[in-house]
Parts: sequence; structure tokens; C-alpha cells
Amino acid sequence: MDKTITSIDELCSQLFQHLQGKRHRIVFAESCTAGLIAGTMGRVPGVSEILTGSAVVYQLATKTAWLGVSTGMLETFGAVSQEVSEQMARGVLEITPHANIAASISGHLGPGAPPEQDGVAWSTIAIRSAHGVTCTSRQLDLTIRDEPEQDGVTLRRSRQILAVEDVIRFCLEVVP
Repeated sequence: MDKTITSIDELCSQLFQHLQGKRHRIVFAESCTAGLIAGTMGRVPGVSEILTGSAVVYQLATKTAWLGVSTGMLETFGAVSQEVSEQMARGVLEITPHANIAASISGHLGPGAPPEQDGVAWSTIAIRSAHGVTCTSRQLDLTIRDEPEQDGVTLRRSRQILAVEDVIRFCLEVVP
């Protein structure tokens, strides 16, 4: 079995157990991962107890229409930014009242990304409590080092898997 898959599955099981133990429910807002985070979590038996869903918002217009990401924010900061990632997390949490945790990701996985954003993503964890919503954001570096030249499909796949792992680890670090 692929060690990467085992590692991700173990991380997803840890997140499931953590969220289940705290009676949390999570929702995702996924752009560059195109639903892979929720799909990977979906391999955990019983995950429907804590996983409420995922909004796959690949295009800018969908981020705006579904999650309320402002066009001004997209124009000013771009889709790969802390500000947009936070709006995505807040937006998906707002439309999912039965969830109290949201995780978002938006990034450029290449090929063809602007050089300064190639392999860069932003993720935000939003937590709803009686005191309101708090957000913690992190820039992710999804560049693949020390690997031979990859074709575009293989590169994107490798970066998406790395993004899933990074977001799950981020959730484990941030969610109380």
C-alpha cells in the first residue's frame, strides 16, 4: 500500500476521532483540491457523524455565488490569499448552520501558475462558538522538492495529496 495514502488515512482517522470526541461537525470549502479533502475524509468509517459536506468552489464566480466571497476581495487580493481563504471558510460555515468548524483551501497547483504563486495555497480554519467565529489562516507551500520533472497531471495530483495532508494536519493543530 502507498505510504502516503496510509499516512493521510491515519490523519483523517485522527481528525475524525478528535472531532467526534469533542462533538464537532466540520464542513470544507475547497478550490484547488476540488473536493479531495472531503473525499479522503469520506474513507473513514462513520465519518458522516462529523462531516457535513464540502463546497467545491473552483471558479471565482462560484466562490462569490455560493460562499459570498466579495468580487472586490478577489480583485484586490486574488483567489490565492489569506483574505479570500478566510471569506471562503466563513461563507461555508454561514451556509452550514449544523457545522461549527470549517476548513478552506485555495491555491495554484500548476502548471501554468504565475511563478510567485506556483505551489502556493492558503488555508483557513474557522471555528464557531457562543462568542462568534474565529479564524486561523496559514500559507501552505505545496512545491514538490527533490523529485524528477513531472508532467502537469502528476504534478497537480502530487500537490493535491500534499494539500489534503496539510489541511488535515492544520485542523488537528487548531481545533480545540
